[in-house]
Amino acid sequence: MKTVVLGSGGWGTALAMLLVENGHEVTLWSYLEEESRRLRETGENPLLPGVKLPEGLRYTSDLSCVHGSQVVVMATPSFGVRSTAEQIKGYLTPDMTLVSVSKGIEKGTSLRMTQIIQQATEDRCPVVALSGPSHAEEVARGVPTAVVSACPDRAAAERIQDLFINQRFRVYSTSDVVGVELGAALKNVMALCAGCCTGMDYGDNTKAMLMTRGLAEMARLGVALGGRRETFAGLAGMGDLVVTCTSMNSRNYRAGILIGQGVPVQEAIQWIGAVVEGYYAVDSARELAQSVGVEMPITQAAYEVLYQERDPGDVVLSLMRREKRHETEETWL
Repeated sequence: MKTVVLGSGGWGTALAMLLVENGHEVTLWSYLEEESRRLRETGENPLLPGVKLPEGLRYTSDLSCVHGSQVVVMATPSFGVRSTAEQIKGYLTPDMTLVSVSKGIEKGTSLRMTQIIQQATEDRCPVVALSGPSHAEEVARGVPTAVVSACPDRAAAERIQDLFINQRFRVYSTSDVVGVELGAALKNVMALCAGCCTGMDYGDNTKAMLMTRGLAEMARLGVALGGRRETFAGLAGMGDLVVTCTSMNSRNYRAGILIGQGVPVQEAIQWIGAVVEGYYAVDSARELAQSVGVEMPITQAAYEVLYQERDPGDVVLSLMRREKRHETEETWL
């Protein structure tokens, strides 16, 4: 199958490698010609150290590569999704399928990534979200991984499931694109918070509390917006949350550690040297929660640390002092 991957970061490159392994004709697009040339000449992506790129992979910085393809994988950072989708609109046809692997919520519109793509491309073809606990570094090295292909159009979701699945990369399918995409975006916020806990030497108890209660508020928002609660107990929810909140492969987690250690927010983000999606997602998630009247205390606390320069230790104390409540909203007889 003729496939194009738009975005040659670590994740886009790892997925392009996987598709080549599955026998597809794959072109990897880079925003800069310099980046495309470096990949072509060195056969390596510096974001995936020690991994050799497959010989069958093609490289370009020309978006016309989308023309005539059957599947287009959108792997740009979240802030570049809209502009990239607008630029490829003219190449799209109804028999093509777009795959969103970017994670976030658009600032100003509170739209999910597939919604942005649908809007920017005027719904010219189906859009599928692919998400789950999947560090690019591990996928590129062939570590067994499982993700979820999500789309209300079952045929489209299963088409992408078949495209990516193999003996080391298992793909499940679902119609709950709302739950899958919100899980993908919100876990980055929680990973920043988990990193802060580590940076402040709070230990395993605190991180377990943060992840569990973080998942609860992620699910609250997801259900309020039409997602299914069980999705947040699956790969795109709990699975992605666990891997992002516990691994040094996570840029969000590493940035959180620095912030917890007292490094100013902007300086911490610069030290990471790549996009920290949780920083952008927390502002949009907070606005989205307020728009539907959903309480998200951890997200609000993260916003205060990241955007209002509040001390992380003071924020944790405020969360611990919140009014007591039942863990779930059951009614006692």
